[in-house]
Amino acid sequence: MTGNQAGLRSYDKVMFERPELDAILRAYGRRVAAGDWRDYAIDSLKDQAVFSIYRRTSEHPLYRIVKTPADARRQGAWSILAPGGTIVKRGRELAALLTFFDRRKFRVVE
Repeated sequence: MTGNQAGLRSYDKVMFERPELDAILRAYGRRVAAGDWRDYAIDSLKDQAVFSIYRRTSEHPLYRIVKTPADARRQGAWSILAPGGTIVKRGRELAALLTFFDRRKFRVVE
């Protein structure tokens, strides 16, 4: 879906737009190249779109990048959630939000 998502009909779903998905996949690709992440899932729900990041397919997501257009004016449409649903970063701009993954030193703990 493109354009203004504020006027969603009751049966529409929130989806990532192509530039948003490109930015998310670039950040994801860097962590895959480093060997930290191995799988992802994309969910389009009525009120939000979710990009879940997994270390292994059989596990719970390490992080979830969530787009919630209804929160755009109040606290920003974007958030990163850790396991358990804790919000680790929230913002209005996706590019600024994705720097969270660049600044952190990730290492896989077995």
